[in-house]
Amino acid sequence: MSFFSEFKEFAVKGNVIDLAVGVIIGGAFGKIVDSIVGDLIMPIVSKLFGGLDFSNYYVGLAGQAIGLPLAEAKKAGAVFAYGNFITVALNFAILAFIIFLMIKQINRLKKDEPAAPPAPPAEDIVLLREIRDALKK
Repeated sequence: MSFFSEFKEFAVKGNVIDLAVGVIIGGAFGKIVDSIVGDLIMPIVSKLFGGLDFSNYYVGLAGQAIGLPLAEAKKAGAVFAYGNFITVALNFAILAFIIFLMIKQINRLKKDEPAAPPAPPAEDIVLLREIRDALKK
């Protein structure tokens, strides 16, 4: 089998295509969740905690003035941007919690689905049961 025919067989398998679709949908879903966190949840969290914005907290390693916005401080030299890390960590925690709630809801909905009725036994099983019952008599 040549390399290209082997690659074609691999690429056309359902698992690879399913994975590609999953990655594309995951990327789009990630943008939606980022928007939910950044545009809906974080403003509420910021309002609850008095308008805190951690993203501009940093320690200037090149002698930058503390009052500068982070972007300007980075232009002036190296910074230890611990506030940006706190913001990203909070975003991750909120994102993980939202995904947990979504999966919990999906699992709850799956449990509510009625179980499929058991399939009737195969013809040979029925025949064997009839023979067994006849031998018992």
